[in-house]
Amino acid sequence: MKQTLNTYQIVDALYRDGENSFSYEGARALAEYLEQLEEDIGEEMELDVIAIRCEYTEYRNYQELNKEYSIIDFDNEYQDDDLDDDDKDDLIKSEVENNTSVIEFDGGIIIQNY
Repeated sequence: MKQTLNTYQIVDALYRDGENSFSYEGARALAEYLEQLEEDIGEEMELDVIAIRCEYTEYRNYQELNKEYSIIDFDNEYQDDDLDDDDKDDLIKSEVENNTSVIEFDGGIIIQNY
C-alpha cells in the first residue's frame, strides 16, 4: 500500500521533522529536487524524513559549508590571492560539485553529505 504525496506534503514533512533540519525554503528546494530525481530515475521513492535528514544538510552559504567540511584552506592555499567572498564561494562550490549533489535556493544551499 502506497500513498502518493504532493510537493506541499513532502515540504511539510521535511520542515516539521522533529529535528527541524531544514528551513521552509530549504525543504521546498529539497522536495523539488527529490521529485525531479524520482522522475529522472523512473522510480518512486519512499519518503523517509530521518534518512533524508541524515543524507542532506542545509547551510546558509558556502562559507558555512567550508567551515564544516574544511574544503579549502584559504589561509594557506590562497594566502597571496586577493579573493572576495564571491570568489571564495565559486571555489568552494566547484570543489563540492565535484564530490556531491548541490541544491541552491534563495536563502542557502543543501548538499548531499559525503
